[in-house]
Amino acid sequence: MSYFIRWITHALALIAAAAVAAAPAQTQHACAAVGEWTVPGGGRIAAQEVLARAARESVVLLGESHDNADHHRWQLNTIAGLAALHPRLVLGFEMFPRRVQNVLDRWVAGELDEAAFLKASEWSSVWRYEAVLYLPLFHFARLNRVPMVALNVEREFVSEVGATGLEAVPQVRREGVTDPVPASEAYVNELFAAYAEHPEKGRTAARSDPAFGRFVQAQLVWDRAMAQALAEAAGRGALVIGVMGSAHIAGGHGVPHQLQSLGTTRIASLLPWGPDSDCEKFSAGLATAVFGVPAARPAPPRPLLGITIGKASDGIGVIAVRPGSIAETAGLRAGDVLIEVAGSAVKAPGDVRPIVESMVPGTWLPLKIRRRSEIMELTAKFPPAAK
Repeated sequence: MSYFIRWITHALALIAAAAVAAAPAQTQHACAAVGEWTVPGGGRIAAQEVLARAARESVVLLGESHDNADHHRWQLNTIAGLAALHPRLVLGFEMFPRRVQNVLDRWVAGELDEAAFLKASEWSSVWRYEAVLYLPLFHFARLNRVPMVALNVEREFVSEVGATGLEAVPQVRREGVTDPVPASEAYVNELFAAYAEHPEKGRTAARSDPAFGRFVQAQLVWDRAMAQALAEAAGRGALVIGVMGSAHIAGGHGVPHQLQSLGTTRIASLLPWGPDSDCEKFSAGLATAVFGVPAARPAPPRPLLGITIGKASDGIGVIAVRPGSIAETAGLRAGDVLIEVAGSAVKAPGDVRPIVESMVPGTWLPLKIRRRSEIMELTAKFPPAAK
């Protein structure tokens, strides 16, 4: 993942976190009770009414914090409720770039099993979150033959916009994405607050800085790309449900704003909301409705080898080794080329991560590498679980 994509992804997380910062104790249960729907700026509303209203729209946007399991459970419940009210659904996912659309079609048609689907869609490369969080949504689509649509574009495209500006990107590399409409002032304010937390390397954050302008433009291109895919699907008469990060939805600034400019104005924006969220952010315009979910539980730490890898001229190379990591202890060095991990050939960067994340504490991972002209076998030893 490029530096710019890591940077803008982190900024989006900060925007989402701004709405879920710890709230004062006296307001923690005032805005969205767990298990109930609430209209921001209004009051509680029955689930049947929320779903009935949403089913009459053209597009329904479902937000999420990508690593929150309850958010995905809520999404599945909401999708199932909408399926009972509308005869034709389409599910659009931020997680997939357009180029894997054929893989999504084959999955829904029943031509691929889970392992083949995740490999063919390059899940470990295109989306860094655990597949187990999303698989129930994918299985729902497959079981009910609901079309899945890849909403996203290549990360390299967004990175190029962030580095040079949209005008400098040739049409051939824009994947059909048209010029986005300008951001609202409120959206620019949110983006600048996130940008200022981690400005581009070597810079001090300033609104007048062209780098910030390109940052905003990259975000708008991302929003525009997803909005276009949703609008195109909605034009065929189905109820289109978009699954994406809450920062693209909240306040109507991101994808909803771009959808409206494309002529798709019948939109329902639904967000999950935890009891530790900041009720000061819970005001009219945040979303059509929000659903109260339990406080997020910290996920157990995932196994980490401690290396950064990428494509090299002669294979998949080790770019960096974190000091004190399992990889360093095993003897891996920057410049090594990975040949096999646990006996499986390494042909792409995404081949490594699923194997590492499947490691059980206290087990060993065999590695075959090439260092200059020498083939070597190393063993990465994962420590036992803490008692």
